[in-house]
Amino acid sequence: MNLRRHTLALALCSLCCQVPAEPLNEPLKPLPEIVSQDARRVALGRQLFHDARLSANQSLSCASCHQLATNGADNRAFSLGVDGNPVAVNTPTVFNASLNFRQFWDGRVETLEEQSHIVVTSPHEMGSNWDTVIARIAGDPGYRRDFTAIYADGVTQTNIQQALAAFERTLLTPGSRFDQYLLGHTDVLSYEEKQGYQRFKDYGCIACHQGVNIGGNMFQKFGVFGDYIADRGKPTAADLGRFNVTGDEADRSVFKVPSLRNVALTAPYFHDGSAQTLEQAVDIMFKYQLGRMPSEEDKTLIIGFLKTLTGQWEGAP
Repeated sequence: MNLRRHTLALALCSLCCQVPAEPLNEPLKPLPEIVSQDARRVALGRQLFHDARLSANQSLSCASCHQLATNGADNRAFSLGVDGNPVAVNTPTVFNASLNFRQFWDGRVETLEEQSHIVVTSPHEMGSNWDTVIARIAGDPGYRRDFTAIYADGVTQTNIQQALAAFERTLLTPGSRFDQYLLGHTDVLSYEEKQGYQRFKDYGCIACHQGVNIGGNMFQKFGVFGDYIADRGKPTAADLGRFNVTGDEADRSVFKVPSLRNVALTAPYFHDGSAQTLEQAVDIMFKYQLGRMPSEEDKTLIIGFLKTLTGQWEGAP
């Protein structure tokens, strides 16, 4: 009888160990699966993303500023445009950008397709025009063959934009330790990292940085508890943020809340690239957005939590 009970207990234990982890009910959500798309269109978009012929003088590609081998952004405060001069705002990461509710810091467009149009034709970025771009792409036999195989009307502005967006929608970075935690594998985080997440919620960071992209789904004024722009000095037109789009006084210095995914890798921070380190960015957020400063211990815990948000792309961190 004892042997039978022992065998039954082992069987129940084995069964319990095979029960999948239950996802946690948290205000932050794990990344979704990459949306299934035409693989040919994605491959074409990848090629275009790295093609400098999209810029006026053929010196810049999308990948020049959105560096996929590192963080999908730029390690400079301001990327250099086609004319060699710095652009007006910091380059945000392209990783997980498809999950944002709008594109650009001022949220002036909603889709990745619209975003590529603005970048290609902006005199301060790629400085080109679609007639030139289409002629160059259509003049390449390989491109012409691939576009014709995928699109009935071949090389067009719309098709170039769609291919680029198809590739960018694959640039999700799953596999962060925090995503694993949200999926129910709670042992993957240390006690200190879990405490950092709790502090992140307790202090109110989560009021703006929430949802699947841990941000990227709302606008917020930069400087709720103080005038950050005035304190920083040397204001620029770009500091007006969403006001440049709407002309509404309530939108002065209002920006899209950035995603915190991979935030440990995407310095410098903010639309002006003014914070060189994650520690400095956290200090500024507490002072100007939350109106108080954390203890050194809480700050350390929160930064430890933020470092768990680093995911993977194509199997590499």
